[in-house]
Amino acid sequence: MSSNIHRVLVTGDAGFIGSHIVDQLLENGYVVGVLDNLATGDLGNLTENRDNLVLHQGDISNRDFVREAVKGYDAVIHEAALVSVARSVEDPFVTNSTNVTGTLNVLKAAVDARVSRFVYASSSSVYGETDVLPKREDLPARPLSPYAVSKLAAENYCVAFARVYDLRTICLRYFNVFGPRQRFGPYSGVIPIFIGRIGNGQPPKIYGDGEQTRDFTYVSDVVEANLLAMTADVKPVEVFNIAAGKTCTINQLAGVIAQIMGREDLEPVHLSERRGDVKNSYADISKAVRWLGYVPRTTLHDGLKKVVAWFESNPIQTRSSATT
Repeated sequence: MSSNIHRVLVTGDAGFIGSHIVDQLLENGYVVGVLDNLATGDLGNLTENRDNLVLHQGDISNRDFVREAVKGYDAVIHEAALVSVARSVEDPFVTNSTNVTGTLNVLKAAVDARVSRFVYASSSSVYGETDVLPKREDLPARPLSPYAVSKLAAENYCVAFARVYDLRTICLRYFNVFGPRQRFGPYSGVIPIFIGRIGNGQPPKIYGDGEQTRDFTYVSDVVEANLLAMTADVKPVEVFNIAAGKTCTINQLAGVIAQIMGREDLEPVHLSERRGDVKNSYADISKAVRWLGYVPRTTLHDGLKKVVAWFESNPIQTRSSATT
């Protein structure tokens, strides 16, 4: 444990990534505050060992609530967000309210509470389409969706707060995180949707030709990146790619999942491309390796086996995704 950080507040902590971060923080001996409105999160995701766990139930859009919740913590890991590109296209206003205004509320509360470190969960979507692959942190941002714009705007607020208020901030640009506890539904990531459909004997649906590439990152690697960022000796404001540093097409992904689940007979169905989707996404992680000591440890195939096993132990969720 860092000598300067003993109490950590995690926003969005009852959700997919946040709950895994909470588990690891508690295991490492931190006192952990969890701030979540439970709109999409589930308290069942949180560890049964809650001796050092403090629950703050409320919404990051409520400035007064956030100000009170952040008091007394040494660091903030900000995971709370609306994470769907498709949903942001349908309703850009609610995405902006949560991802931009909500982040601004948490940043200002962190300054008022004299928090020593602020770690922000950003997104690879801020890059949009680039002429260069893999994507480096110094490439210009060209967001293609309201979701991507919201994540970039929040990043810029982090930079401004570091410079104006001396709040040490680190922005982690996640690339296609997957793992146990990821939600099913119309706004889910592609992996739970594929697992749900294949598990119900339905072919996976692929938008476009399936040759679009992604850099799938197992959740335990993202957790490690957050803990490293919370204590790393880096400049007052930094941005890091957090990914596996490997590329995979959506067609290949569907084939691997079908093979793991023993349903290679299910041929994918191809649909029209979706608005706001990036064609190619692949990360250069050398900066995070150098300055954070970040090393991804779980391969895509091993991670997918773990995720399939987890979803197969939750058959109700698997069935619920059949029509997605």
